[in-house]
Amino acid sequence: MTTSLSPQVQNPEHENVDPRDQLESMPITSHLMVLRKHLMKIVAILIALFFCLLPFANKTYTALSAPLRAQLPANSSMIATDVTATFMAPFKLNFFIALMLAMPIIIYQLWAFVKPALYEKEKNLAFPLLFGAISLFYAGIAFAYYVALPSILHFFISVSPDTVAPMTDINSYLTFCLKLFLVFGVTFEIPIVTLLLIIAGIVTTQTLAEKRRFIIVGCFFIAMFMTPPDAISMVMLAVPMWMLFELGLLFGKLIERRKKSAQVAE
Repeated sequence: MTTSLSPQVQNPEHENVDPRDQLESMPITSHLMVLRKHLMKIVAILIALFFCLLPFANKTYTALSAPLRAQLPANSSMIATDVTATFMAPFKLNFFIALMLAMPIIIYQLWAFVKPALYEKEKNLAFPLLFGAISLFYAGIAFAYYVALPSILHFFISVSPDTVAPMTDINSYLTFCLKLFLVFGVTFEIPIVTLLLIIAGIVTTQTLAEKRRFIIVGCFFIAMFMTPPDAISMVMLAVPMWMLFELGLLFGKLIERRKKSAQVAE
């Protein structure tokens, strides 16, 4: 069975046809069919990972609750205020873990879908950015779990009145942790966003350096709304945001220097 592109491949006149032109000539239904193929692979991977991790759901939740249980007084424990909470909380966490583990595959499938429409220079630049984005997202979650979460929990439990015994609902704790993980995971993408803005020519490193004081204030302003209402949480998010901005600015300067060197060489 021959495809509509076969005559172009066999005809010498079409040997040098840009694949991007072929993509533009494809009907929208063909693009949707290709996208559906990649989405089906993503769903299949998610389902497989979910069921593989399901037997360990309770152990996974135990590991997640370890920072809280370490801070609770001896006479306190976690509670379930809903009948289904003991099942649903580990179930939700299991899906979140499956999603996080599948993230590189999800990014790769999306990358495979858009890759044919990119120029060679864009392809070479996109892969390091995608790898860096995934790595920084995982780094943000790790920082939230190992550094931010214990400090935040210690603060809230230490300021509780002596007459009140902290007993956190497992669903509330899960929601709090997932929100914290997502906030830190997303904010750790600041270097990638900064680099993209510089590469696209929307801003320059000089402009960002001149606006540094406003960006630092913006980091604390954003952290104030994205974290729990305490100073420790705000500082633990705002300071990494600032440092990550500086990291993106540093790499942006290196890219601009490389561009200037290439222009001089030409």
